[in-house]
Amino acid sequence: MVTPIKNRYFIGIVPPAPLFEQARELKHYFRDHFQSKASLNSPPHVTIHMPFEWKAEKETELVSALHRFASGQPTIKIVLKDFSCFAPRVIFINVVRSKELSDMQRSIRLFCKKELGLFNADYKDLPFHPHITVAFRDLKKSMFTQAWEEFKNKKIEADFLVDRITLLKHVERKWMVEKEFMFVNSPSAKD
Repeated sequence: MVTPIKNRYFIGIVPPAPLFEQARELKHYFRDHFQSKASLNSPPHVTIHMPFEWKAEKETELVSALHRFASGQPTIKIVLKDFSCFAPRVIFINVVRSKELSDMQRSIRLFCKKELGLFNADYKDLPFHPHITVAFRDLKKSMFTQAWEEFKNKKIEADFLVDRITLLKHVERKWMVEKEFMFVNSPSAKD
């Protein structure tokens, strides 16, 4: 019996330009100054559904389901404010928690459970903590101390409208944007 090929995916919110470029530049800064390059294995994003495996031959079903989900979503606003961390390895741009973002994350989690049979939307049973990672688990503890000293009081303030979700796929040890799903009521969906 042949074992079906499974791909790894996750669902996220990828910020638009110029925030995308700003977050990517921060990832490069951490690589160049603190030897942390693992965050460069994915585009800047806010994870709204943790990584999961899906049969390669059923990718069209996954895409179709996510189109259905996105078609019912309202546009929401995300606010970025300053930096935070998961000591002693991860530094990130803090996403201000909002009811709208929490509702969206809960909706995608329940939709994926019901429609796709995915039951791993929670990471180690931790609550949803939206953020954009700029330094990842390859950040050594000694470098974390230096980096956090530099970034703990740095300011960043920005916001953007979320009018789509993104399916990311693990390809050759990197996460790549596979498909974007526009919300029906977003200005971009009407073009």
